Amino acid sequence: MNKISLTRRAFVTSASAFGLVGASGLALPYYSRASQRPAFTHGVQSGDVDATSGMVWTRTDRPARVMYEVSTTESFADAVKLAPLDTSPASDYTVKRLLTDLASDQDIFYRMTAADLSDINAVSEPIVGRFRTAPASKRDVRFAWSGDTAGQGWGIDETGMKTYSTIAGHTPDFFLHSGDTIYADGAMKDEVDLPGGGKWKNVVMIDGKRKVAETLDEYRDQWKYNMMDKHVLGLSAICPTFYQWDDHEVLNNWSDSKNLTADNRYTEKSIHVLSARAARAFHEMTTIRYEPSEPGRVYRKIAYGPLLDVFFLDMRSYRGPNGPDMEETLTPKSRMLGEQQTKWLKRELANSKATWKIIAADMPLGLIVWDDAAKKAGAEAVSNGDNGAPKGRELEFADLLRYIKNAGITNTVWLTADVHYTAAHYYNPEKAKFQDFNPFWEFVSGPIHAGTFGPNDFDMTFGPELKFIKAPTAEQGQNLPPSAGLQFFGLVDISGATEQLTVRLMDRDDNELYKVTLDPVRSA
Repeated sequence: MNKISLTRRAFVTSASAFGLVGASGLALPYYSRASQRPAFTHGVQSGDVDATSGMVWTRTDRPARVMYEVSTTESFADAVKLAPLDTSPASDYTVKRLLTDLASDQDIFYRMTAADLSDINAVSEPIVGRFRTAPASKRDVRFAWSGDTAGQGWGIDETGMKTYSTIAGHTPDFFLHSGDTIYADGAMKDEVDLPGGGKWKNVVMIDGKRKVAETLDEYRDQWKYNMMDKHVLGLSAICPTFYQWDDHEVLNNWSDSKNLTADNRYTEKSIHVLSARAARAFHEMTTIRYEPSEPGRVYRKIAYGPLLDVFFLDMRSYRGPNGPDMEETLTPKSRMLGEQQTKWLKRELANSKATWKIIAADMPLGLIVWDDAAKKAGAEAVSNGDNGAPKGRELEFADLLRYIKNAGITNTVWLTADVHYTAAHYYNPEKAKFQDFNPFWEFVSGPIHAGTFGPNDFDMTFGPELKFIKAPTAEQGQNLPPSAGLQFFGLVDISGATEQLTVRLMDRDDNELYKVTLDPVRSA
């Protein structure tokens, strides 16, 4: 693997521009003591990188004009200056742009400087980030994935969100965040009593995390809180993040039927109002690309060279209401992806020339996730728990899996998070109630920094076989804090020489828990 990174000098210089290191060693937002000079408050991000372009993001502490320089060298000797962009309160002083006309397989360094719009001569310290564009030829590719950040009240303690730094140590080409990127419904306390004694201390706290998010600013605060962590900031400065979302970006088990009437935490009872605010914050605070044909769209494909296409699903925005999930026919009510997204996915999979097609799903296919966990009732994910022929949402995925088989689409691998433990699943038609599909793998990872739960039961409609699992034992219980060590991510390596794909399931201390290498099916 190519190991390209900012030097320590360059990274520390960049970090000082947004106050990455505080007295406690934790990341804190920076507000300039010299009020004449603007500052960057939450670091930099890059994302949605392909062979010729990539998104970059930052945030200022006031209305500012952000100047951009782009270079292929860390010294910025060959820097190209771009037209500046202005930040404003309308987008909470965030700004993102697509860098275009880049060379493939090239290190890209970007530098931003902010000038106060009220005093254009008052200029910030520069802030720097980097990414590498996707290759145009076959080379080794490495990426990481996980999900579930700052959930169940486990925020930034003295250690911080360590798993992000563990991932950074592997110098991935990109990090795929599988959803639950924030916990907008997860209010935090300053301290939490731990089972067996001791306390978890959220040493970094903001008012926006003390209650559930309802207003647009409160949704924005969820993102800003995560970007107060030094490990998150460090990974973002050197590695692109490819985002998708799940439910906690809005609230738990969000669907169109969510009824908040009896939930006293919320004064805003409309799920439609809340989801609209959450979606706006998601797009403001991440590097996801803008889709003119459907502004706000999350599903998309990123082509990452001849060996890899990544297909990001949106299993939230178009789903029918959560319920028993036992419909006999495929209707808008029984769909999860929706008709248009399904057509898009089939078309893009069929047109893909990449060796490997990664399907990034925000929920697993064959695990039972109840809408009402206490009563074990209602379907929150795909499976309905009856272990029979496809019904409800399973109909949509049965149709998709059948299409993949009949169209001769090969080398599909599903990656997901959501359930807060790590596992490897092999979907075997010989073990399934629905058998009209080719076998495939699904790998589960997470949480990256949240409570650990599980394991969940299988629904055998699609014949999942358990190849590996790491979850809390009965003695350990549920909702383990990150300090218990059961925080997980996955690594995927694709060999440029053999085109083999290797998946490793890892924990936050960088222990390898499971490894499997898959051989590509060769075209006839």
